[in-house]
Amino acid sequence: MSRLTPRTPWTPLSDAAWAALQPFLPALSPQGRRTADPRARLDAIFHLAHQRGAPWKSLAEHHGKPDTVSRFFRRLTHAGVWHALLRALAKAPPDHPLRALEYAICRACRRAARLGGLALLVLIRRLGLRSALDAPPWLLPDPLLSETLLRLPLGPRTPPEAIRSLLHLARATAGRRRIPRSVRLSWS
Repeated sequence: MSRLTPRTPWTPLSDAAWAALQPFLPALSPQGRRTADPRARLDAIFHLAHQRGAPWKSLAEHHGKPDTVSRFFRRLTHAGVWHALLRALAKAPPDHPLRALEYAICRACRRAARLGGLALLVLIRRLGLRSALDAPPWLLPDPLLSETLLRLPLGPRTPPEAIRSLLHLARATAGRRRIPRSVRLSWS
């Protein structure tokens, strides 16, 4: 079942929310150094994620350097943190502390869409968290539909109308090459 997460205003991470997030965070950065203050960096990521289409450089000074926060965000994405958080959200009961962060996590996943690749898109679609999609579903690639199309038995007697319909569906599975920024910003 697909659903949109209701919007919530940004608030700093509570102690309960931070405790729920900590098991998903990698302990060390790739160079082996500890991250100075991961809670503050996650706060900055979630704060920026709540602002539609805001660039990293618009981050307030008290959140730290934009380059540092964006680098931390990329490392989390490449480490699979957003994938793991989405899976945990899907399994979490309604009163779990992660549920209070659902909107923020979905918005952060939107920013991670390009870095997370098709695996993140497939996961979002399978879990039905439409709020985590970067654009309306009909404009994005649909890997599940392509898998279904591959399993269809086609033979020499397949009518031309059916083949034309299948070609149209195959083009739809690839999604649009370019999604206008206006559509991305209006998609909630």
